[in-house]
Amino acid sequence: MKESALNVQTKIANIEGNAIAYRKYGTGIPIILLNRFRGTLDTWDPLFLDVMAMHNTVITIDYCGIGYSTGELPLDIKDVASNVIKFANHLDIEKFILLGWSYGGWVAQYATFLYSSRILNTVIIGSNPIGKNELPFKKEFFERALKPINDKDDIQVLFFEPGSENSKAAAESSTNRIAKRFNLSKVPSTQEIFNRYFASKTAIAEDKDNFRTAYQTTTIPILVISGDHDISFALENWYPMLGKAPTLRLIVLPESGHAPHFQYPNETSAYIKAFLGN
Repeated sequence: MKESALNVQTKIANIEGNAIAYRKYGTGIPIILLNRFRGTLDTWDPLFLDVMAMHNTVITIDYCGIGYSTGELPLDIKDVASNVIKFANHLDIEKFILLGWSYGGWVAQYATFLYSSRILNTVIIGSNPIGKNELPFKKEFFERALKPINDKDDIQVLFFEPGSENSKAAAESSTNRIAKRFNLSKVPSTQEIFNRYFASKTAIAEDKDNFRTAYQTTTIPILVISGDHDISFALENWYPMLGKAPTLRLIVLPESGHAPHFQYPNETSAYIKAFLGN
């Protein structure tokens, strides 16, 4: 049977006393996917993963203390980024591509700038640059995202564009695909864990390492993909970066929210494929 997102085996990497859960399949240069707030191995859209796996070895992981992994999510996002490198070392992967979504987009940026010799390309979906951003999260995010359990209506508001019939239909299709391999009990649901995600918020905004400025000199190609109405990570926060980051590309998908790659899995994958030169 051909491996797919719905049947690939969950494996465990034992790293510094923690069992780190991951799934790996596909062919080509490895691309490590870093997940969103409350995301687990099960919350990626399987169609998006399967299309990506046609051209790259797709590796999804659960952070320490999240989903199927043991331990605790580090309070310092730099440690989360460091754990990504330790995971790559465990799999004997010297150089790889990073794809970070939402919270994972911040982790990907830290890993990119802290361990630049290891990163070939970076893809950021539904996230914002490190540093102070003018447009904050909208109240609808906090009203929905912090519920112990999110229903279909929450999913539409958080990840799609509920004002668009096309987006609502895409939300239904994506949710149905994800439901085929989804374990609700593994989704983080307590305020204690939420606080660990938010612990680095101030440090990210302060950007004492000047990673925002590092965009001006990095040689690593960086692709940003955003929905045109993301209630958490506003697209407009990337605008000040344009013209100041020579390797940065920005793609905006219409009538979409925080998960443009779930609404447009084939199109998003095609953009990433072209960016990577596959």
